[in-house]
Amino acid sequence: MRLLVTILLLCIHGLSMAQNFENEWTGYFSYVSIKDISQGNDKIYAGAENAVFSYDLSTQEIETLTSVNGLAGEFISSMYYSDNFNLLVIGYENGLIEIVLEDNEDILKVVDILEKPTIPPNRKRINHFNEYNGKLYIATDFGISVYDLERLEFGDSYFIGDLGTQINISQTTVSGEFIFASSTEGGIRRALVDNTNLINYEEWTTFNGGVNWIGVQALGEEVYAMRTDSRLSEYVGSAGFVPVTDFSNQVVDFGVQGDLLTITTTASIEAFSEGFILEASVQSFPGFELVGQSGYTHNNTFYFGTETDGLFAIPFGSNQPQQILPDGPIDNRPYSIDVAPGEIWVAFGEVDVDFNPFPLTNKGISHFKEESWMNFEFEEIFETNDIVNVAIDPQDPSRVFMTSHNKGLLQIVDGQPIRRYDDTNSSLNSINPEQTDVRLYGADYDREGNLWITQSREAEGLIRVTPSLSFQKNDITDIIPNAANSGALGELRISREGYVFFGYNQGGLVGYNPSNGDLNVITEGIGTGNLADNNIRAIEFDNQNRLWIGSIKGLRVLFNVGGFFDEGADIDSQPIIILEDGVPQELLFQLSVTDIEVDGSNNKWISTATSGVFYLSSNGQETLLRFTKDNSPLPSDNVQDIAIDPFTGVVYFATVNGLVAYNGSSTAPRENLEDVYSFPNPVRPGFAGNVTIDGLTAKANVKITDLEGNLVFEETSQGGSVQWDTTAFGRYKVASGVYLVLITTEDALETKVHKIMIVR
Repeated sequence: MRLLVTILLLCIHGLSMAQNFENEWTGYFSYVSIKDISQGNDKIYAGAENAVFSYDLSTQEIETLTSVNGLAGEFISSMYYSDNFNLLVIGYENGLIEIVLEDNEDILKVVDILEKPTIPPNRKRINHFNEYNGKLYIATDFGISVYDLERLEFGDSYFIGDLGTQINISQTTVSGEFIFASSTEGGIRRALVDNTNLINYEEWTTFNGGVNWIGVQALGEEVYAMRTDSRLSEYVGSAGFVPVTDFSNQVVDFGVQGDLLTITTTASIEAFSEGFILEASVQSFPGFELVGQSGYTHNNTFYFGTETDGLFAIPFGSNQPQQILPDGPIDNRPYSIDVAPGEIWVAFGEVDVDFNPFPLTNKGISHFKEESWMNFEFEEIFETNDIVNVAIDPQDPSRVFMTSHNKGLLQIVDGQPIRRYDDTNSSLNSINPEQTDVRLYGADYDREGNLWITQSREAEGLIRVTPSLSFQKNDITDIIPNAANSGALGELRISREGYVFFGYNQGGLVGYNPSNGDLNVITEGIGTGNLADNNIRAIEFDNQNRLWIGSIKGLRVLFNVGGFFDEGADIDSQPIIILEDGVPQELLFQLSVTDIEVDGSNNKWISTATSGVFYLSSNGQETLLRFTKDNSPLPSDNVQDIAIDPFTGVVYFATVNGLVAYNGSSTAPRENLEDVYSFPNPVRPGFAGNVTIDGLTAKANVKITDLEGNLVFEETSQGGSVQWDTTAFGRYKVASGVYLVLITTEDALETKVHKIMIVR
């Protein structure tokens, strides 16, 4: 029956079924900013920036709903639960509507408004839902649309501005025989709700036309409206809406739940019964400095949604709030991430395409370890803003440094921020003599444990920080004469020879040899480096010591790293040329590359600012995977950073709309075969994926046979794992039974036998 219903729903225009990715992906979203609140099915629903969570009133359990479950990952603007139809309806700023069916099992995407060509993109925002007689009146930035909740299809749309123009409608409500619609662009409209010609703007009467309104609500037989200047008014018939009272703080939410009108300001929440009688009020939150953003009343309890602290429940007659907040990072716009086995650090700074940090972002940092998040507020990290790079010491993961493109270098030891280095306590210089402006960016460790960093607008812009925290500065003006006055130094990586490479956004790729102080540079010109563009955003060495270079206009590979400083050597970088329908094409041509990472199999993960993520074979000739927001849980195609856990193969993606992780399988090679394992094992009926055999040494030979010795699979590992599709060399699925995995190291000095059970 469920399958039949789903098929019928998909046949309705404007509906599509969202895909669930829980088996392969994990979402790490922030839930601190609550945009809207609803209630139903004995649960409170809270819409965060681009994800939803529910709070079970009976069990107090919290469940999350994200792009991994099938949500769009777009910015949520409104939310409503229909008890009559057991549906959660989510509205977005871009006009998309998603309908979550009972028990969160299916999510339907309604794209009629989103894809309507006659409505400008800035007019599609969903502002409010109001259910009446099985119809959902949707207040939008262009007018009102009517949606049939039983048939799951749209009816008419009402353009009720002057002369039938599009006008922002903030809320609708029905009182008696009338429907009211408030507008932030002037006036409140009223019409007969059963009028079959509401599509005609002349059927609507305008009240208080010179006033802007954030909402209108029916409370019993009374109708109240809230002005944008936080003045409450009541409808009194032909005279329109007359003032009742003013609120000293900005009103941010205005709604009726049951027989109570809830008015939420940035600092308070109050509930009024018919006759505008105050039933309960919370004017302060001891122990918290909360900024209200949304509010709801249910069962004599306030639910107060905040800008940065999640959802709070406050019973009537109390001012002791209970925080309701799923575990997650501090913010939903990660810029830089780095991982060590089982943990990840996340920073939320940002710079523009020209490496300008202004306007400054005063956000904290987040640390995920042992399956939980530890968040540090801005004040807890010594007010270090615009953190743009995270560098975990590969030899000692308890030692972490983060570079700020305004405030210097943040040091973290054993999971705790302990110090910030800037012009006041180190040899780092500020470009502003009146205040700290130390613009660090790139960061990487050499084999001796030294941290190398880049500093923009500084003659000695390449700095080595020793393990004893001595800052050793290197002059780069021989290669960048104007380094102290213009341009920016970006990402930095170190080759196996110990050469230091970094990007200079106005001059290309710079290399430095610490052993003799030699400097060299390549640029975008043919014969001088052949870079795709001088503004380099990502560089990374692969397992063959080739340097992959990503710029704002494409990708290059430098094959001759060892000869970079040799006089007369050919050091032009090369594009990757692939064949598309037999025609040679440059891989990632003109795409803005934001990060490049290499996994245990020497394959490349490359993120872009506009086109999601590419997973390429070791030589770049084959695209193994391509992730976008349309075919994966990526909440945005603008992916700012990637990090790979070398032991689990999990790949983390920091997008401008949140952090997600893909359960990859390419892990780093091990030193021996002691910890070989496979998953899933056993392979149960219905499983259609690959079996991963992990814990391998580099270039280990892996053979799989049945119990009679018939060979069904053979491969040499590139990293620490291989994958078997449970077929006999791709010809057919193997039968149920036990299969032997015979593993031999490259030098044949160590062997291992492992078993996999297949159940068909």
